[in-house]
Amino acid sequence: MQDCLFCKIVKREIPADIVFEDDEVLAFNDINPQAPTHILVIPKRHIATLNDIEEPDQALVGKLPRVAARLAAERGFADAGYRVVMNCNDQGGQTVYHVHMHLMGGRRFTWPAG
Repeated sequence: MQDCLFCKIVKREIPADIVFEDDEVLAFNDINPQAPTHILVIPKRHIATLNDIEEPDQALVGKLPRVAARLAAERGFADAGYRVVMNCNDQGGQTVYHVHMHLMGGRRFTWPAG
């Protein structure tokens, strides 16, 4: 995954505004925010899409929403509400092929997305 943007961020080859890190997960502010808070939560290990998640990956990928909830609580909007989004492949809106969760908060969201 030499050309993966998020892998390069994990390896510190590309700078990012990191807001959380542990041995398995990295979270950083989105450079094109769609809300007052817009954080990307990623596994450090490369998994290209949701379709590529295998049984051994379940615990790692399951950690992403837990990290998102923690970050929402730390930023004070967990109780008011927030949105998490994971896109898969081109028609699903995925632009970086490394599994990631968008955490967005700090404003009211409507459905459909808007």
